[in-house]
Amino acid sequence: MAAPVLRGARAVRCWSLGVGPRRTRALFAESVSGRGSRRSSAAAREPRPGAHEWAAVVGLEIHTQISSNSKLFSGSQVTFLAPPNSLVSFFDASLPGTLPVLNKRCVEAAVMTGLALNCTVNKKSLFDRKHYFYADLPAGYQITQQRLPIAVNGSLTYNLGGGTHWSPSATKTVRIKQIQLEQDSGKSLHDDTRSQTLIDLNRAGVGLMEVVMEPDMSCGDEAATAVRELQLILRTLGTSQANMAEGQLRVDANISVHHPGEPFGVRTEVKNLNSIRFLAKAIDYEIKRQIEELQNGGKILNETRAFDEKLGCTVSMRDKEGKQDYRFMPEPNLPPLILYDAESLPVAADPQQVVNIDWIRERLPELPSVTRQRLVEQYGILPEHSFALLNEDGLLEFFQNVVKETRTEPKKVIGWILTTFLGYLKQQNLAVSESPISPSLLAELLNLLDRKAISVPAAQQVFEELWHNKGKTPGQIIREKKLELLQNQEELEEICQAVLDKHPQEVTAVKKGNQKVVNKLIGLVRRATQGRADPGRIKQILEKQLQ
Repeated sequence: MAAPVLRGARAVRCWSLGVGPRRTRALFAESVSGRGSRRSSAAAREPRPGAHEWAAVVGLEIHTQISSNSKLFSGSQVTFLAPPNSLVSFFDASLPGTLPVLNKRCVEAAVMTGLALNCTVNKKSLFDRKHYFYADLPAGYQITQQRLPIAVNGSLTYNLGGGTHWSPSATKTVRIKQIQLEQDSGKSLHDDTRSQTLIDLNRAGVGLMEVVMEPDMSCGDEAATAVRELQLILRTLGTSQANMAEGQLRVDANISVHHPGEPFGVRTEVKNLNSIRFLAKAIDYEIKRQIEELQNGGKILNETRAFDEKLGCTVSMRDKEGKQDYRFMPEPNLPPLILYDAESLPVAADPQQVVNIDWIRERLPELPSVTRQRLVEQYGILPEHSFALLNEDGLLEFFQNVVKETRTEPKKVIGWILTTFLGYLKQQNLAVSESPISPSLLAELLNLLDRKAISVPAAQQVFEELWHNKGKTPGQIIREKKLELLQNQEELEEICQAVLDKHPQEVTAVKKGNQKVVNKLIGLVRRATQGRADPGRIKQILEKQLQ
């Protein structure tokens, strides 16, 4: 996929921005003249076509923790926030004589993820040792899949903008180079006060899937949307919780810029991005930084950088000019990983020891893209609403439960859920599961509104009471607050006539043809009834009386 063109040093989004031609010529002249004696002659040259344009290229390496009760090569339990070094086996600590035992659950999770991402699952894959020294890697090497990973050549389709700005034309696809199994390292805890580093090996050996995406993206928005879509897929499959706040999904971004039509520029790597928002910010900042550096005659270094969340910028960690030698070698303690399909499965195979690709394919759940399409067709909601339902954990189930228990049209239900309900959740930073209002309570409220027992403003008031007062029902609140709509025709007619008598000027204006004043009269009647009258019914009575 061709990268969109970016113009100027501030062009860090997916659309084009321009810089003035005089500034462009000056920057171009400085870059070719070396700011020396030839400056005046170089400044007179016209820049080549597209010299002021930049294209950004972004590729991602995503490490996601596999949802498994035990680690990849040992029986140690996997638990978040366990006491330090309480979940460490002899193998995790790399004691001599210990051997790895492959976790079947992790293999199945990788196969399922590969199938969901349209990958080719290799029936034979290999494990390798990747050597490097770090304090929280006691063996001095990581077991990974360098030569022949478990899945290759996939794709991930996502819609740029996803929710409120959904558009069919904004659908993009990023290629998946490979998915490989590997073990996680431990965790270093730096104590600056005592000038020491403590090591927690609870995470050492936890199973990871590394998803390597080709450099098919061009800005932070695209990368963030692709990662969010991957998150939804992983959670739907159950292969990973992909919770970035708990370190279950970490992203490394490779970024470079170049002039369109020229080879890709030198790339930098921004490591360990642990939130989607910071991922987008780090990529956009790095694109802007590289463009400015090149426009000022500088050079981009092949280096590893980190994103400073407080400063909102990337900072250099170490250079990569001299390629690190990881001394990859075949893992001698693990044989090739052999997978089967229905045709190649041995007759006498033990189901507990064999991974069947076809068996896993048959059990793939409905993927998010299919779910969105089904929601649009089943409930008649807008595509952007289907994105919003899936982007919030538990919101789709909440919506479907409300629809089951109410006679209100799904289009009206989705309006209440995405505006009122979700707004209250965001305001108090609550998850859907923590909502004080259950689907049945909201359904009861919408049923009352649907049969016009209360008005929309009254329903909003009831919702607020339900939110802050647990244990009450909409019916109880309506009776206590006297919010039910006035149903007595004679009483409503008397109130309308009283309003007309008090406002003769408005009556005259309406009779002269100014129909806009009718809305003012409706508002006055609603105020007189404290919002307990249906606006449509009021309008009918007023029009009859004005005649």
